[in-house]
Amino acid sequence: MVFIAAFICLTAMVFGIRYMSNKEKMAMIERGIEPGIKRPSISAPTPFLSLKFGLLMIGLGLGLIIALFTVKGANLENREAPAIYFGFLGLFGGIGLVISYLIEKKWLDQQK
Repeated sequence: MVFIAAFICLTAMVFGIRYMSNKEKMAMIERGIEPGIKRPSISAPTPFLSLKFGLLMIGLGLGLIIALFTVKGANLENREAPAIYFGFLGLFGGIGLVISYLIEKKWLDQQK
C-alpha cells in the first residue's frame, strides 16, 4: 500500500512540476520574453570555488590523519574517538577555509 501511495505522489509531483514549468514558459512568451533553456543566474560568479573546495578537502584529510594518530597514540576508548575525529575535521576544515579566504583577499587586493 505504501508503494502505491508513494508512486501516486511521485507521479503527481512530476506532473505538477512540468505543468507549472509549462505555465511559466507560456507566461514568458505572452510577455515577449524568450524562454531559454537556462535560467538566469541569481548569484554572482565565484572564481575561487575550486580553490575553496580544494583547501577544504585538504583540511578535512589532514584532520582525519591527525585524529587517527591522536586516537592511536593516546589509546583512547571507542566512546571518545568520534569526538576527536569530528573535532579535528571541523578544526582543519575551518583552517582550510580561512586559508582560502586569505588567498582570495590577497589576490583581490593585488587586482586593485
